[in-house]
Amino acid sequence: MRHRKKGRRLGVNAAHRRSMLANMASSLIEHGAINTTDARARQLRMFIEPMITLAKRGDLHARRNVLSHLRNQVAVKRLFDELAPQLTSDGGYTRILKLGRRKGDSAAISMIQFAVPEQETAPAVVPAEDEAAVDSAVEDAQEG
Repeated sequence: MRHRKKGRRLGVNAAHRRSMLANMASSLIEHGAINTTDARARQLRMFIEPMITLAKRGDLHARRNVLSHLRNQVAVKRLFDELAPQLTSDGGYTRILKLGRRKGDSAAISMIQFAVPEQETAPAVVPAEDEAAVDSAVEDAQEG
């Protein structure tokens, strides 16, 4: 019976599962999004979100804890220095998008990616003092 057992077995033993999740998390940090099966994407979400919470804390102990799980110094550095400051919400750092079914075995495929808030772009408004310069440049172009 599976009472009180958290997570999925994913068809591999425990050591392989830990290594697979660490590798998938490193790839997600490196590329920003990866395609994988539904079950693996959901397990990866459960694995990576606590790491991101630790990365937002940003202290040395948190960095060492994340490094013990990921085992990739480049990914840990990118997570702490680039990704964690962009993720401002409390939780929900990743999103899973369903992509359909794989052709070979009809497995459900999903894309998991970071839910980085979009950069709001300001509309192209010309300041009042520059309007006169723009108007004079337009008039010069029309005359010449």
